[in-house]
Amino acid sequence: MAYRTGNRYQMAMLPQCIEEYVAANDPVRAYDAFVEALDFNKLGIVINPYKVGNSQYHPKAMLKLLVYGPSYGIRSSRKLERATYHNMSFVWLMGGLKPDHKTIAEFRRKNKKALKKVLRLSARMCIKLDLIAGNVLFVDGTKIRASASTSHTHEKQWYEEKLKEIDQYIDQLLAECETEDQQEQHLGSFVAMDKELEKAEKLQSRIEDVLAQFNESDKKKINQTDPDCANMRSIQGKHASYNVQSVVDDKNALIVQAEAVSDNTDINQFAHQIKQAQEELEKTCEVACADAGYADAEELETIDSNNTKVIVPCQPQPLHKKQEPFSKKHFTYDKEKDCYYCPEGHCLAHVGTERKDGKKRYQITDKQLCLSCKYWGRCTKSRSCGRRTLRLRNEDTRERLEAQYEEPESQEIYSRRKACVEHPFGHLKRNLKVDAFLLRGRDGVNAEISLLCTCFNIARMIKLLGGVPRLVQKLNGMSLNPAS
Repeated sequence: MAYRTGNRYQMAMLPQCIEEYVAANDPVRAYDAFVEALDFNKLGIVINPYKVGNSQYHPKAMLKLLVYGPSYGIRSSRKLERATYHNMSFVWLMGGLKPDHKTIAEFRRKNKKALKKVLRLSARMCIKLDLIAGNVLFVDGTKIRASASTSHTHEKQWYEEKLKEIDQYIDQLLAECETEDQQEQHLGSFVAMDKELEKAEKLQSRIEDVLAQFNESDKKKINQTDPDCANMRSIQGKHASYNVQSVVDDKNALIVQAEAVSDNTDINQFAHQIKQAQEELEKTCEVACADAGYADAEELETIDSNNTKVIVPCQPQPLHKKQEPFSKKHFTYDKEKDCYYCPEGHCLAHVGTERKDGKKRYQITDKQLCLSCKYWGRCTKSRSCGRRTLRLRNEDTRERLEAQYEEPESQEIYSRRKACVEHPFGHLKRNLKVDAFLLRGRDGVNAEISLLCTCFNIARMIKLLGGVPRLVQKLNGMSLNPAS
């Protein structure tokens, strides 16, 4: 049997051009066409070929590298540099350009705000291609580790003590420098001392910034490495992380909005994320849906009041657990008298209102009624005041939304939620191998998550439109259309 063997020294009459390095249906062509179709003025990146000074790498080429890299599982500047030498698709994408890792990192650092807008423009492209309808939106969140350690998270007192130590150390270094200068002894290393002084002053400045954040926010602990992240618990344990929120359209499971926040829970994110998505869509969605982690009556009421149907269950509903026999569900509320009646018909009168959140407190009129009741010990074990309960300021809205979740139409929509909204997170973590962010600070992290979500949208667009050539044709038409 004959074998096929290669020959590195085989001469060719005409060398291959770079255009022949990748096939017509290679996904890299879709990423190239996507960046070419972007309006760089909307991104905030000025393209001026007549700019004076030393020549720079074209912003389009650099953005292509940053958008395509994560789709290949490559995000760090050094690995991106290596790919421009060894990977044919990257060589084709860059047209033979080979920027070093410092140039790549500097472009990313200077254009964080522009990179945050890439996802927004990709969502608008999907709207123009009729891939996003904006009628039903799903919200969900996931924890992704920050580029920081939990051991660097401290309270305000720790930073104040550390600042005092650094101030004393800087004073000591300055005194040593002055002594060396006066004695004119050149045996010591002034360069090393200057570096130590510069390092101490940088740490001093960083700690002063952290202390300023304590004064501006209500945080009890702040991470020294990345002040915007927070210690969060997830399946992988407790880590310095960000809570990544995403809003996904029901039609084709494309991402409309994504943002990394510092909140440990999702409880205060529903209204904000839906409003952000509606701004991108330039319309009010018909249905907004999320899991029980977003069940906060005030948050849900904000969206519900804008003629949007809210489908968010309370904590027990998705588990289909039966209510305890003496839970508040089994108590009857009398709106005219503003009181509750227990299953035995005894009255719980209104006794006060919480100043902080407006919750109303109700208590049995006579504790002896509870002590002599046959259900004492099951309904309440309080000997001092008997049975008590609370009523939210917007309890009526909460009860109405709970009933709305139970409707057959709502159940059908909620059943689609998991498949739509958790699909992108699975793609990011499993396919793109995203287990932690590389950049620090909310601006950097949001720029990163924007690029990652854009990669997901492009991968979906390729599938939905029937392949790379079809998508490239659509995107080329958009880039040639001045109205786009």
